[in-house]
Amino acid sequence: MSTQRVVITGGGSGIGLTFARRFAEQGARVAVCDASPEAIAQVMAEYPDMLARTADVTDEGQMTAFLDEVEQAFGGADVVCSNAGTGGPAGRIEDLSYDDWAACVGVNLFGAFLTCRWAARVMRAQESGLILLTTSTSGLHGVPNRSPYVAAKWGIVGLMKTLAMELGPAGVRVNAIAPGAVEGARMERVVAMEAAASGLNQDEVRQIYVKGTSLRTWVSADDLADMALFLASPGASKVSGQVMAVDGHTESMVP
Repeated sequence: MSTQRVVITGGGSGIGLTFARRFAEQGARVAVCDASPEAIAQVMAEYPDMLARTADVTDEGQMTAFLDEVEQAFGGADVVCSNAGTGGPAGRIEDLSYDDWAACVGVNLFGAFLTCRWAARVMRAQESGLILLTTSTSGLHGVPNRSPYVAAKWGIVGLMKTLAMELGPAGVRVNAIAPGAVEGARMERVVAMEAAASGLNQDEVRQIYVKGTSLRTWVSADDLADMALFLASPGASKVSGQVMAVDGHTESMVP
């Protein structure tokens, strides 16, 4: 683990930052990007050994510059976490704007394309590596009033399955982690958005998420990082093409 070179998109906060911290604690060399300059400034202040840059995953030029710098600095990558995402709008499909739909799918799915395209080239050449995409339990179930997010997350699962087939012969593994409701500021924003769209209050929305899982609980970013570290370990050397749900077992996502 100590020699791993790890690249994480959306690494300025939340799940991505937790991944970055946990891999760094294991001795990995870590590079992160995030669309928020403020978040990246904070990462650079707290983790001066990380390569941290501002980059929008939907901007091909910005991503090319970031990934070229990573390749020059690290000489390749052993783990690439395509994690950047956005919750997008909430509402009935007939009430959603094209621009809001496109923005949500752009970050969640098109950003994954740009990240994975680079990772595939680098890892195929070195004949090793792990691409790890962050999907969602929404990528396994339908969720009322969240159609653009759900569509994008289902798309990530399809992308993962296809890349596992394309890259497997080169010794490259591709998997996805599907979080359930993750404790933190982002999930609280989702709760508020879904409450406004559904007419429920925020406590009622939270309870829908809790009661929809067998373990009756939300998960933490560290729970997800535990899975990421396992998938990047020798113990997972034969695990590819899989969606690993870390969600307390989702039974229902419908109110």
